[in-house]
Amino acid sequence: MGLKVLIVDDETLARSRLRTLLGDCSDPRVETIGEAANAVQAMEHIQRTDFDLVLLDIHMPGVDGMALAATLQEMAAPPQIVFVTAHAEHAVQAFELEAVDYLTKPVRLERLQQALQKVQRQLAANGVSINDTSNLSECLVIQERGRSERVPLADVVYLKAELKYITVRTVDKEHIYDGSLSDLEQKYEHLFVRVHRNALVARRRVRAVEKHNDPMDGEGWAVRLDGIEDRLAVSRRQLSAVREALMG
Repeated sequence: MGLKVLIVDDETLARSRLRTLLGDCSDPRVETIGEAANAVQAMEHIQRTDFDLVLLDIHMPGVDGMALAATLQEMAAPPQIVFVTAHAEHAVQAFELEAVDYLTKPVRLERLQQALQKVQRQLAANGVSINDTSNLSECLVIQERGRSERVPLADVVYLKAELKYITVRTVDKEHIYDGSLSDLEQKYEHLFVRVHRNALVARRRVRAVEKHNDPMDGEGWAVRLDGIEDRLAVSRRQLSAVREALMG
């Protein structure tokens, strides 16, 4: 099954070019393409069809792309958003709206394919797979206090090595898991990024990378995660990988 994509742009030629480029993409494959010339038409499409992705222009008559994106984020299960615009100055605001990527016109095929692959990874991290249903049931089996509990990987915020065990942190609680952090990193690289020698964080939970002054270790970097107050240290070696996860 391929990505279900909605193109939203007030320019007919721009929509036509994107449709052509999407037709040339084979990895991941695009299954459904809808078109809208403005925000009202876009919402009509979205109410009828469960799109995986909206390719969204910013400057349009009436409600602009930023306002439409903010409205979509209020949905229970919003589609992924990739902005496609001739204006580069809105990139920061776009990522604040949790856009997966930000493409500037004229869009190159290679760049569009990279954006589609980011969307595919994000859907997998959210527990939705385009080409494989196995991600829907990915979980860790936790043995605690004489019982077994399945913890969905989609619920995990970070994994941190503590002595001989791993702390599995969700928004609500902590679990103790008997396993190898390196093994988990290798198996679930599409879901987690290493921030330090002793910690992995969920890619989709990365909200900010910021300067941090530790009383013991001095000045360094820390990652801020969605849903919890914890800040995890980021090693200089992993800084670029974490920033890449932040961008998509």
